[in-house]
Amino acid sequence: MAQSSSMKLLGARNMSCIVERMEWNNKMDLIAYGTEKGEVIIQRLNWQKIVTFPTPGEDVRVRSLSWQMDETLLAVGYSNGKVALLDAESETIISGLIYEDDIKKVYFSKAINCKEGLDSYTCNAKDKHKRYLPKLPPLTNIDPCLKTLDQKSFPKGSPCFLVVIMRSGKVHLLLLGALQAGSIDLTQHVLNPDQFDVYDVRLNGDFNAIYALLRDGQQLKLLHFHNQVLQDSISPMLELASHCAHILETKNYINDTQQCLTEAWETVQLEMDNKLTKYANSQAYGMISAHFLELLVFGYATLEVEEFLFETLTEKGFKKIANSVDLSLNNLQGLVFKQLNGAAINMFYFLNTIAGFGRMTHFFEALISPDVASEAMRACGSFLLKVHELQRTIDALVYNMKLFHSWVIFTILRLSHQEIPDDMVFTGKENLALAEFFCAMEPEIPEPSEELDISIDKSATTSTTAAAATATAEEELPGDGSPAPPTTTRSKFNLERVGQYLENAYLTQPHPVNPAEVWPRLLAENECLAQCNLLVPHDKRLSLIQQRDKMFNAIDAVFHKPTESISASFKLSSTVICGDLQHLNAESAAEPDQQPNSDFVNCSYYVHEATQCDMLALTIGRQEAMVLEFSRGEDCLLRCIRVQLQPGPFTAQLQEDYYNLRFVDLQFYNESSLSMLAQTSTTATGARPHSYFLQFSLSAARNHCTQHQLTPLMKLDEATVTHSVHDIPDAAAFKALDGVCEMLAVSGSRKVATVLSDRRRKMTIFEMEIEEEEDDTEMSQTSFLEISKESVLATGSIDLEKHNDT
Repeated sequence: MAQSSSMKLLGARNMSCIVERMEWNNKMDLIAYGTEKGEVIIQRLNWQKIVTFPTPGEDVRVRSLSWQMDETLLAVGYSNGKVALLDAESETIISGLIYEDDIKKVYFSKAINCKEGLDSYTCNAKDKHKRYLPKLPPLTNIDPCLKTLDQKSFPKGSPCFLVVIMRSGKVHLLLLGALQAGSIDLTQHVLNPDQFDVYDVRLNGDFNAIYALLRDGQQLKLLHFHNQVLQDSISPMLELASHCAHILETKNYINDTQQCLTEAWETVQLEMDNKLTKYANSQAYGMISAHFLELLVFGYATLEVEEFLFETLTEKGFKKIANSVDLSLNNLQGLVFKQLNGAAINMFYFLNTIAGFGRMTHFFEALISPDVASEAMRACGSFLLKVHELQRTIDALVYNMKLFHSWVIFTILRLSHQEIPDDMVFTGKENLALAEFFCAMEPEIPEPSEELDISIDKSATTSTTAAAATATAEEELPGDGSPAPPTTTRSKFNLERVGQYLENAYLTQPHPVNPAEVWPRLLAENECLAQCNLLVPHDKRLSLIQQRDKMFNAIDAVFHKPTESISASFKLSSTVICGDLQHLNAESAAEPDQQPNSDFVNCSYYVHEATQCDMLALTIGRQEAMVLEFSRGEDCLLRCIRVQLQPGPFTAQLQEDYYNLRFVDLQFYNESSLSMLAQTSTTATGARPHSYFLQFSLSAARNHCTQHQLTPLMKLDEATVTHSVHDIPDAAAFKALDGVCEMLAVSGSRKVATVLSDRRRKMTIFEMEIEEEEDDTEMSQTSFLEISKESVLATGSIDLEKHNDT
């Protein structure tokens, strides 16, 4: 038991903000706290700030903080329904989850210590993909400014669950922060859903049950749910969750690559729009194509074309445009050939592995549907075909644009009677390609009588000419009856063939069929072969965006079954009534700083591995608390220690403050000690409350516990006896604190305790379990001087801020 003299003041500091949540790291000297502005700040024990994560939105509050066990990963729940995973080591945001409801609490479970093998099944393929798949190239090589939130990899630390508790009563389990491993709606298991509130939901130490502490009407209940699927499938779930994390990383990588593709394509369009497209739009439809063809075939240029080439473009200016366009097109080629193609191959590998797991029905029957996994593989194969199709389209555009750039420079040199280098002479094949390129720039428009006969459905799939005609038919006709110019379908040097793939719409110019290809002809002649599920379908109408979304939807369907199986397996095994909340409301209404009808229920949870039991401490009033120990063995025992701050009838004389103490906060320090924060409650006008830190020894109090057999319904408030903390020998050690303290954060592994006082603006840190008895006044004068300077500086900055606000 930690005595009062075993606490040593390490430092105190007036913060420049109001601290609403704080949490110590389990292993390192890091403390994270959330401010009233929604920021999350991580600092060391010596007050050194490591990183500040900004708020995700305006008027957003930090609801909960939780460190992953022995890692630098921090889970943060916000009031807008967002859950963010923050890495203190790399100072980056790993990923984010969005929910539609306000969040009550998020936390990481303890590490899963599961055997690698389960009967004849062994998980020996961990990170095996690194042996076969090349590492995806970083996107920062393409765009150094690209630093999206989802580009980082998922945490690779100890496997554990991320639990997200919503204020509505819904609880979501995520394995490795990636796989949706079930959910439960607690409002379906209460008698009074209109008078419901959830305080905490915890996974047990064996990961096959949860404890839910909630309000049901006027009763404080603890519900115990068992889950058989979690118990039987934890090892296969870890394997599936690992692949799910890899798939989510690949999905994020594909989205980031898509962003780079869009930016590179916008650069191409911008360079073309500056001079070339602007000039093309100033001419009548069809004239640019005709003028360029005339210049190519006959070598004759009109006055307008000569003026454009020599005055608007110039040789030097056009070379700059050509170089910029070529660079952007090369980036576009690299993104498709390396990044996008590599990501599609990675995705196909992981989905193929999951489909293989689905055939092992003995282990994965409750987690994977083989048909759904195979359909996701086919969708991924279709996406890969679409990537190859886009790659061929970009290659054709690159070839044509290089020919066009060379031809423009050649024409400028020829018309200006300059010497033409020998390497700029075009072959017959290149001249033919240029002619086709110019013809495709502005396709011929049918007569008005023909346009009105063309259906919109045909125009979407037949040809560019029909598409232009349809758009023309939709235009309002001028007074003379002539068709309006098709400005909406004007081609910009044939760039639409590539740009259409990057839009969420059907392709207006499908990829042309090569008559030399045998495979499309074979599928067209054999309908049974075309409908075979073993072959990957190739829908030439879809754009790259549509094909990507179709693949993502198919992948999401693969992970629906684990959620459905685990969610349906939650069975309510025991209901423990801990107390009646009516008297708590009366006490809260009597408190000057409490709102009426607000419950004061604080709780803390700890998994005791040595004794194979789960420990839960909770307040059942301002002056009373319970410590529950659930045995995970076959005996199904529940041990309860019920204590109160008030002295008992046979308690010896105490000092005056100890007669009117009330709970403020409590947390498990370790498996044998419970840390409590208490205040004096007085009705005297102008009297300032005093705060006390109370270290309560559970080892000393275990002789006063009661034992109960878990049954479907237990009224624990009627079957237990309350003991005063002052009547249990060697159980309680009090420490008087300065100021009115409102929040507590302790860490038994770090042997520290932190309290917040002065309306949550002053943070005081104590070192616990000092071997040599030292009084706080024995600290060196230098330490006091440093603390004083820090407090004065911080106070001065606060006063300055208040003065500026005034």
